[in-house]
Amino acid sequence: MPLAVKILVAGGFGVGKTTFVGAVSEIKPLQTEEVLTEQSVGVDDTSGVDRKTTTTVAMDFGRITIRDGLILYLFGTPGQDRFWFMWDELSHGALGAIILADTRRLADCFPAVDYFENRGLPFIMGVNCFDDGYDYAGDEIREALDLSDDTPVVMCDARSRDSAKSVLTTLVKYLLTVNGEGRRSQRASQYT
Repeated sequence: MPLAVKILVAGGFGVGKTTFVGAVSEIKPLQTEEVLTEQSVGVDDTSGVDRKTTTTVAMDFGRITIRDGLILYLFGTPGQDRFWFMWDELSHGALGAIILADTRRLADCFPAVDYFENRGLPFIMGVNCFDDGYDYAGDEIREALDLSDDTPVVMCDARSRDSAKSVLTTLVKYLLTVNGEGRRSQRASQYT
């Protein structure tokens, strides 16, 4: 029986979560995109993503088989503040997360970083490299977001299947490292 792992794809509004899940999913992804209406004016901050016409109102869902016996179920979170109440339900049972960042709106990923750090859920940072984004190095982003030195920061193109797969591979390797260290610490504490 294959091992199924739940992974979250989180980040701010318009950062590319739906695009990321859709690019890498081996099944037709479930998307709960709705058209932005005039009622969202003043509620959703669309500065920097003025061309965005839709928004995720519940979640995105996709699946990818990493290798025989290992399947990742991807759950994309909604990005707007008004839908954050859903994050608790979506994160239940997740093994780890990818936080997508947009260098044009880097501060928008602070809430996701805080959320996962406060819950002890391991995450990596995937920097979606928009054509008109700023060209920062991974270390500059790590410093700006006050991430620990061991948190991977990976540049990506959320539209590219290969790029999204590379981010997922980085997350899986990171989770194996984090979980391996946790088991070693537990065994060591038994003898002290």
